[in-house]
Amino acid sequence: MKAVVQDRYGDTDRLRFDDVPEPACESDEVVVRVRAAGLNARDWHVMTGLPYFARVAGWGHGFGPIRPRNPVRGTEVAGVVEAIGSAVRTLRPGQEVFGWCNAAFAEYVAAAESNFVAKPQRLTFEEAAVVPLAGCNALQVLRDQAGVRPGQSVLINGASGGVGTFAVQIAKAMGATVTGVCHTDNIAMVQSLGADHVIDYTKTNFTDASSQYDVIYDIAVKQPLTACRRALQPNGTYVSIGDSGGRWLGGFGRTLLTPVVSLFGSRRLRAYVSLETHDDLVALSEMIEAGHLTPEIDRIYTLIEVPDALAYLAAGHARAKVVVTV
Repeated sequence: MKAVVQDRYGDTDRLRFDDVPEPACESDEVVVRVRAAGLNARDWHVMTGLPYFARVAGWGHGFGPIRPRNPVRGTEVAGVVEAIGSAVRTLRPGQEVFGWCNAAFAEYVAAAESNFVAKPQRLTFEEAAVVPLAGCNALQVLRDQAGVRPGQSVLINGASGGVGTFAVQIAKAMGATVTGVCHTDNIAMVQSLGADHVIDYTKTNFTDASSQYDVIYDIAVKQPLTACRRALQPNGTYVSIGDSGGRWLGGFGRTLLTPVVSLFGSRRLRAYVSLETHDDLVALSEMIEAGHLTPEIDRIYTLIEVPDALAYLAAGHARAKVVVTV
């Protein structure tokens, strides 16, 4: 089969479109014929091996000490079940599914049955493929870390990005009053997702405004923690999902600093790294079928164009999600 592979950490010039063996199916696994694969910052980090700390701490996300654990890149996937292992009980060949794996930029993938759920009928394969990582991240932060309740004020910094577009819709579905922070060019899109208010970061720094929020979900991570804390209501909650940082610690630096700053005052500051789960995929699918959540896609590339797609994502100009069709 065809896949996008790499043998060493590096930039997109390390990627090549090549033939690799089709994946074998273990007893608890399914083989899925890939129809589409979503792109995420995680794919870029694993490709480059940055930050260096992730080569030690990011084993579960595909990092290895000197090269990626798996030569095939890609994490989010949607497709059709091709084969099932002897212990598989909930999925059947021919079923349309979406989920996550460690080698999505390929014609076929194999992963545990629990990594997949039935694809919502109202979504295309491309739309379904961009849900698992970004959707789980937004859901877990807003529901579990911040505990968003109806009537609360929620600010989402980075509202037009891959995670942010999910976060706006999920926060609205939870009954919150949502303020999105984005670039001027993306204001209309963020409003269309349901945001009650939109701040143009090219004109206004949300930490300098007089407003305070019950929850700040910081995806863009550009402002100092102390400034973000001032924008919280007393007993409010701030959650970040890391930043690009330096080559050594990257977002782990923010993760280590956040609990220290949180010690001073009543406001809760947290840094979070999401972990995809089967139950959360089911919850996202139910929200999609109910019409509360619709994935937004910026650009669609083909499998052979994965290096171009990752370069576009890394440039920081993408809004919503970028997807590869297979």
